[in-house]
Amino acid sequence: MSQHTKKIGVFVDVQNIYYTTRDVFGRSFNYRTLWQFLSSKGDIVLANAYAIDNNDESQKKFQNALRHIGFNIRLKPYIQRTDGSSKGDWDVGIAIDMLQQSSSLDRIFLLSGDGDFDLLVEAMQNKHRVPVEVYGVSALTADSLKQAASCFHPITESLLI
Repeated sequence: MSQHTKKIGVFVDVQNIYYTTRDVFGRSFNYRTLWQFLSSKGDIVLANAYAIDNNDESQKKFQNALRHIGFNIRLKPYIQRTDGSSKGDWDVGIAIDMLQQSSSLDRIFLLSGDGDFDLLVEAMQNKHRVPVEVYGVSALTADSLKQAASCFHPITESLLI
């Protein structure tokens, strides 16, 4: 690879990161610290945070804070089914965005522990030749995703608020 600045894409599964850091650490993820660290690795040309919109005021403040850092916020409505279950899932949207952006990125950072992304990560690296590094809470990140990633970064205290 030439000496040009690496073009970085960041894709955040907000719900996954929120619940896994809360469940394991009882704390929140520090997106600003992550941004500062990733900025030292190259030029962040795309940063999408995928979230569910349930029209909650504290969630809107959080989303505004992410925008201020530099993230694009992608929202889907929260769906409450008649049987009482709920739906709010960005897996396909994240996959489509990563695949569409693959030709313009030198490196991808995916924040999620969801094993459903393992095939996507493999395809990005093998077919599109873009390394994908994954950040997740180790105890709650699928082994298949850890193995598929070019590098797995466990979320630790240094990335928490």
